[in-house]
Amino acid sequence: MKIFRNKNSLIKEISGLKDLAFIPTMGSLHKGHMSLINKAKKESKQVLVSIYVNSKQFSSKKDFNKYPRNYSKDITVLKKKNINYLYLPNNKDIYSFKIKIPVYLDRFSKKLCGEFKPGHFKAVVNVVNRFLEIIKPKSIYLGMKDFQQLSLIKMHIVKKKIKTNIVECPTIRANNGLALSSRNTKLKKHQITKAGKIYSYLKKNKKMILKSFLTKKKSEILKKLLHLGADKIDYIECLNLSKLEYCKNTNIKFNIFIAYYIGGVRLIDNL
Repeated sequence: MKIFRNKNSLIKEISGLKDLAFIPTMGSLHKGHMSLINKAKKESKQVLVSIYVNSKQFSSKKDFNKYPRNYSKDITVLKKKNINYLYLPNNKDIYSFKIKIPVYLDRFSKKLCGEFKPGHFKAVVNVVNRFLEIIKPKSIYLGMKDFQQLSLIKMHIVKKKIKTNIVECPTIRANNGLALSSRNTKLKKHQITKAGKIYSYLKKNKKMILKSFLTKKKSEILKKLLHLGADKIDYIECLNLSKLEYCKNTNIKFNIFIAYYIGGVRLIDNL
């Protein structure tokens, strides 16, 4: 595995590659990341992983500083997976150049997490756009746990006619159903148990929850989630997956989207 900390030396190395898969991460790698890597290795000759904690997408400096980091462990894991390239840029490497393709941010960015984290998705799409300009991969692998993020990146790539394929990968879960996330390392055992109970409740009662929303009984669902162990709920919504709009009836394909806190850790999911 070759490690690059400078974009110019990386570009020299990969500029001639026509079958390069790219997996952007913020490190603290887990089985969810491994599933992306495994899929990329099956489908591409060369795989590049980046680790970069993008300060611009955090709502506060405190949250940025609290984000879990374990670079030495991540490097060891990636070497064992026989990754071809690892890119570890600093802020200057990512933000010191003027982008050729301006960022497109769909109005979907204002819903769900966008209501609670202003500027977050603009920063996310911007940094991914910068990575794509540097790396020019054939494919980018993204997890469906961050459905809103994935959708906005996809809309940007399609709108700007960027020649990179998007490979959507399913959410990987713990045995109790909790969606894997780097932030989960901040949870204690009893908090993980609570999060699993919340997932089970949402999964088992998906249609009932939608009906409750449509009959204006959302407060009952919120009370139940707090009873199950959520300390605070940013949102819980039912989203029409084809139109990316909040559900108006029951005769559609939809997912429940949720963002909530347990022990100061913000968890998101969709199911």
